[in-house]
Amino acid sequence: MPAAPILNDILERPGLVAGLLAAGAAAMLLGAFAFQYIGGLAPCVLCIWQRWPYAVVIGLGLIGAGLARGTAPPKGALAAVLGLAALALFVDAGIAGFHVGVEQKWWEGTQACVGPGSSSGKTAQQMVAELLANTKVVRCDEVPWSLGGISMAGYNMMAALGMGVFATLGALRAAGRGGEGEVIHG
Repeated sequence: MPAAPILNDILERPGLVAGLLAAGAAAMLLGAFAFQYIGGLAPCVLCIWQRWPYAVVIGLGLIGAGLARGTAPPKGALAAVLGLAALALFVDAGIAGFHVGVEQKWWEGTQACVGPGSSSGKTAQQMVAELLANTKVVRCDEVPWSLGGISMAGYNMMAALGMGVFATLGALRAAGRGGEGEVIHG
């Protein structure tokens, strides 16, 4: 069976879309934790930030799946839940895209990517001593792992974008817009 009819069948069931989003987000988090705790790759601050939207999507996916199992969910509730999941996933893709740019040295990362804050009133020796004594910073501009020249942040960006598009299609279908042959108006 071609992929388009299968996708169409899935999109007709917003509870299934919500459940698949929750499962996909959980798989992404499990993968990140596996790289961290089994693979020994400590996350940088941007890596941590990329995990939060997945946690939000898990919660929204479970809410959406629960609403779909009810007798009559409030009108527009499933579309709203799926739309919020799409928003969270696009935010995640944006954070991941920013992270890729930092890794590629297209722009600088946040202050949290390089170490502790203000140096006002401290000598260089005091700052160095403080850094050496108290801080183990995982730099955001270094790529600890890649496959085919693409870093984990790059793969995360692609996954979040794909899941975001899927969530958007599910939200549009749940709202009764975007069905086959229909024109979507602003």
